[in-house]
Amino acid sequence: MSNQTNITVYDGASTPVAHTLVPMGVAKDVKDGIVAEWRESILTLPNEAQVRLRLTLKKMSSGVWRSEIRVEIPVMESVAGQNSAGYTAAPKVAYIDTQVITGFHHPRSTVASRRLCRQMTLNLAGNVSTSVTPVATGFIPELIDQLIAAS
Repeated sequence: MSNQTNITVYDGASTPVAHTLVPMGVAKDVKDGIVAEWRESILTLPNEAQVRLRLTLKKMSSGVWRSEIRVEIPVMESVAGQNSAGYTAAPKVAYIDTQVITGFHHPRSTVASRRLCRQMTLNLAGNVSTSVTPVATGFIPELIDQLIAAS
């Protein structure tokens, strides 16, 4: 089981930029089950304008496990000039781009079958058409493959 630590992830910009997500905590939620959250911690941006990651794991009443990975990337509006008194409004979040991957795992599924499904999904998403070794460690592989949430 992975302890919550910083996660470094590169974006898809033409010149990739590394984003460091810091742990915000793990909690039990009635609706979502176990919830682990991370957020960027850039001193010059308000909290609501920072990249966020949320992992959830819940055993539903049917016995099926639901895992979810949610990445939210807020986009700031651009501030255009000042008013006649010289006041420039602080920028706000214009919108949030969100990507969600949700898995439903039957109680009879195995680590191998969940890993196969996860890897095929990621290969399709990344247009990978060659053989690659599946990643078996880290927060997301442990969440989906082993049904273990970060602590």
